[in-house]
Amino acid sequence: MIKFLSSRLLWGLVLIVGGALLLLDTFGIFNGGALFWTVVSAFAGVLFLVLYISDHNHWWALIPGIIFLAVSATISLNNFLPGFNESRWSGVVILGGIALSFLLVYLAERGNWWAIIPAGVLTTIAVVAFVDTGTSSFASGGIFFLGLGITFSLVAVLPTPYGQMRWAWIPAGILGVIGILILISQENLINYIWPVALILGGALLIIRSFVRK
Repeated sequence: MIKFLSSRLLWGLVLIVGGALLLLDTFGIFNGGALFWTVVSAFAGVLFLVLYISDHNHWWALIPGIIFLAVSATISLNNFLPGFNESRWSGVVILGGIALSFLLVYLAERGNWWAIIPAGVLTTIAVVAFVDTGTSSFASGGIFFLGLGITFSLVAVLPTPYGQMRWAWIPAGILGVIGILILISQENLINYIWPVALILGGALLIIRSFVRK
């Protein structure tokens, strides 16, 4: 497979076909430029994935491989799918692809626990980009902090060769609470939550005082 991909015949054909597509695009005959970059990006992505498949020690190849495939998918959707909402989906596809690449890096080598963080952060940003057009910026901020909290929770619970990352519960709890409070305040429920929390806290203290006696 590697020998085939490094052959001069293959790359010669790629250059000829690419040049022909770009000429068709220049003369307005066919949207060849978009097709060319779609194919080139997909081909580059496949090359990196083949590199990883041939030797799993090259786990880093998963990142450019998936990113190139995401770029290829974005170009293809923007140019060849009628009615595609470019402004909403382009960023989601790219960010989701990058997040997926880091997730695969962790799955390929559990020692790469750090990859969970960019995977979660980029997934969160992709979700915010998707829902941002239909929600307020305040609610999007709540989703962002909540997503970061979930990310660090995953760091704390997912297996690694070094044991559990218990320290991750601290940022997970802080970010998660901030996200929940922002979302709650967005719905004006915070005015009810705090009084109820104070009443429950006071009741708990009273009950514990009687139990100790």
